[in-house]
Amino acid sequence: MTAIGLAILGSTGSIGTQTLDVVRGLPDRFRVAALAAGGNVSLLREQIEEFRPSAACAAPGAEADHLASDFGRDAWLPLDDLAVRPDVDIVVVATAGRLGLEPTLRALEAGKIVALANKEVLVVGGHVVRAALEANEHRGAELRPIDSEHSAIWQCLWGEPIETVDRLTLTASGGAFRDYDMDALDRVTPEQALIHPNWQMGPKVTIDSATLFNKGLEAIEARWLFDIPIDRVDILQHRESIVHSMVTYADGSIKAQLGEPDMRLPIQCALTYPERAPQQPAPPLDLAARGTLNFSEVDTERFPALPTVLEAGRRGDTSAAMLSGADESAVEHFLAGRCRFTDIARLLVEALDAHEADTDPGLEQLIAAEAWGQRFVNERVAAGIR
Repeated sequence: MTAIGLAILGSTGSIGTQTLDVVRGLPDRFRVAALAAGGNVSLLREQIEEFRPSAACAAPGAEADHLASDFGRDAWLPLDDLAVRPDVDIVVVATAGRLGLEPTLRALEAGKIVALANKEVLVVGGHVVRAALEANEHRGAELRPIDSEHSAIWQCLWGEPIETVDRLTLTASGGAFRDYDMDALDRVTPEQALIHPNWQMGPKVTIDSATLFNKGLEAIEARWLFDIPIDRVDILQHRESIVHSMVTYADGSIKAQLGEPDMRLPIQCALTYPERAPQQPAPPLDLAARGTLNFSEVDTERFPALPTVLEAGRRGDTSAAMLSGADESAVEHFLAGRCRFTDIARLLVEALDAHEADTDPGLEQLIAAEAWGQRFVNERVAAGIR
């Protein structure tokens, strides 16, 4: 079997490092063709020494410049170019924010398989990503989800006609503050918010999980990944994060995917599809040891970011892209101590109310909407929101 060439964009982050864990377990199946990182250049250097990619890049800076000289300038390429190299078969998009959008589009246009772990790519650019996928499927382009919830839905859909699907259900742990009342939420600190009860994730995703904004993004992702209207995507609180998501079919049957909360399993699933590799990358699930699994409705009054982003998704215009930018800025301000945890949702509501949406957007309009959301929040925080 010829080894599959991987480009891992965001190789030093949570998903990137776990992707490399999967590669270590299946060394004959995969080879790392390209690596890209942000600011963690020292870890990128270690990864380059271990996996010997043919190309790499990092965010500009003195340390990155030194690594580029050591690695070889001819092989130090822009992010977009890594995604279309001839020795790359699968592009793992694990970058943060909109940075992953252009490489995703370039990869799909080149007929590559994209394993997507970046929510903003579809939230901001769902219109254009879907169009690029459909235009290049005949060349081999595929879009495979890595997020645990979307991987679960994807696996439940294998072998099932999409016309037989009634509803999708995304499960939500409820985040770090699922049992807090409103007074307690007002006093939440960044340090508290960065501790997730079940998952190990990056800071932005952890905060978005705590506000439940993340779950709204996932509903929009599901709309673009599976071509299902957002009003047929339900969200159910499930504290244990064992049932990752469910699909309800027209006859009332429900299929669910279960597993321990470990991202290495959905990563491996995306890389090895349509096969299931014999390696178990995550601890096996012992349901008897786990005992009771709990499910409940999500409290949208305490967590208003969720209905706000769902409303943006229903509109189908530039509103979701705008909110993605607004949330990015709001989370930055919260982590820096410039606004309260509860101000994040308040800023999102204000931004959605103020935004004049473009109803037929292209890539330029989507990017502009995201930037508008960032500016709106920055100006509101600078003016004082208390």
